[in-house]
Amino acid sequence: MLGQLILVGVLGSSALAQTVPVFGQCGGENYSGATQCAAGNNCVVFNPFFFQCVPDTETFTGSPTITNTATVGTSTASSTVASTTTVSTPFPTGFVKTSGTRFTLNGAPFTVFGTNAYWPALLGYSNADIDQAFADMAAAGVTVVRTEGFNEVTNPFQGEIFFHQWTGATATVNTGATGLQRLDQLIASAKAHGIRVIITLTNNWSDFGGMDVYAAQLLGSGQPHDVFYTNPTIIAAFKTYVQAVVSRYATEPGVMAWELCNEPRCAGTNTAASANCTTATITNWASNISAFIKSLDANHLVALGDEGFLNEPGTHNFDFVYQGTLGIDFAANMNITTLDFGTFHMYPESWGEAGNPDSVTWGVQWINDHAAIMKTANKPAIMEEFGLESSSGATRAAQYTTWYNAVISSGLTGDLVWQAGSDLSTGPTPNDGFAIYPSDPVYALMPQHAAALKSRG
Repeated sequence: MLGQLILVGVLGSSALAQTVPVFGQCGGENYSGATQCAAGNNCVVFNPFFFQCVPDTETFTGSPTITNTATVGTSTASSTVASTTTVSTPFPTGFVKTSGTRFTLNGAPFTVFGTNAYWPALLGYSNADIDQAFADMAAAGVTVVRTEGFNEVTNPFQGEIFFHQWTGATATVNTGATGLQRLDQLIASAKAHGIRVIITLTNNWSDFGGMDVYAAQLLGSGQPHDVFYTNPTIIAAFKTYVQAVVSRYATEPGVMAWELCNEPRCAGTNTAASANCTTATITNWASNISAFIKSLDANHLVALGDEGFLNEPGTHNFDFVYQGTLGIDFAANMNITTLDFGTFHMYPESWGEAGNPDSVTWGVQWINDHAAIMKTANKPAIMEEFGLESSSGATRAAQYTTWYNAVISSGLTGDLVWQAGSDLSTGPTPNDGFAIYPSDPVYALMPQHAAALKSRG
C-alpha cells in the first residue's frame, strides 16, 4: 500500500518565524510543523503526505551531478552497520528460522509482531528521528518492521535519497550517504531497539520507482506490466540489483527476511497486463528469484510480499480477491520451496468489501482462510499489511481488536499493521489515512496483542 509518488511542483515560501532546514519536511496532509524552508531552499511536493525542502538550484530536469553527498557505484561489499544509539541489552545474534508454522531464533520461539515503515531510510529523517521512531515501535511491543530496499530514479536532484539510478539502459547502485548507507542506519537503529527488519526489493506500483522503471529503461515505453516477470533482460537486471543489496547484508542478523516485491500483480499503477499473464506467471517468477536469493544468502528467510489473493474461481460469490484474476495464487506460492513463509494483505475498504457484509466480518474470514492454507502448507504466514481508514478512535480500536483476536484464534503466525507512526522533530510521520500514532487508541492495543501472540506461541 503506497500512494503514487509524483513531482507536482515547487511551493513558494510563507512568512513563518520557524524555518525548515534543507531536506527537512515542510508540508503534507496531517503535517502541522513549519512550512517555510531555510534560505536557498524551496518546498517540493513528492506526494500528498510528504513535502521536502530542497536547494532552489535544483531544476528537476536532466541528470544532475552528485558530488560530496553521495558515492554512486556498484559495490556489493558487505556493510558495516553501526548504531548511533546506546543499546541497553545486547541484540540477539543468530538468524530467524522457521519450524512448521512458527518462527524461531536460536532454537526458541520468535514472535513476529509489528508494523510497516517505508519512510525512515527514504525521506531524509535525521538519525535522531529514526531512533525515536524505533523507540516508539519497541515500546509498543514491535519485534519486526517491514521496509523498502529500493528506490529507482532516472534524474535525481542533488542530495535526493535513492538506491538505484538509471541512465538509459545502464543502472548503478548508490552505496553512498544518500543511498544504501541510509538503509544501514535504519537497520542499526532497529537493532538498537531489539527490532528486526523485512526488506522488500522492488514495488509493483510506481512509488519510488518500481518494476515499470526496469521495463521503460530497458525495453522502452508502452510495455505490458508483466514483462517484468518474463523478459530475460529485465530479469537479469533485477538480479544484478538484488545481488548488490542481498550480498551487502548477507551476514547481518538485523535483517529477518527478504521480500521479492511489494504487492506483485499482473498490472501496475499505469501499465496494463498482457493477455498472457496468469497466476503461473508470477509463481514461476517467484520461484526463480527466490532460488537466486537463496544461492546468494543462506542465512535469511525469503518471502514474496504479495497480497495473498486466492485462486478459487467461482467461489465466495465471485468475489474478485478469490478468483485468481490478478496474478496471485496464495496456495501455490506457499508451496514454493524457496519461499520460507507466506504473506498476505488486507484492505477491505480499498478492495470494495465494506458491504460484504462489513469490513470487519469480511476481514475475519480472510484471516481464517489464509490460516487454513498456512496449516496445510505447514509453513508460517503473516498478515503483513492491513488497515482501515474510514474509522478512527475507539471505533477503529474495536475493529482492530476483532482482527487481532482472529489472528490469535486462527493460529496465524503473526501480523504487521500498516502503519504505526511517530511524532518527530519535523512533525508526524507520513499518513496515507491508515497511520496510527502513539496517542491513537489502536496504538494502545499493540503491546497487548504482542503479548497475546507471544503467550499463545
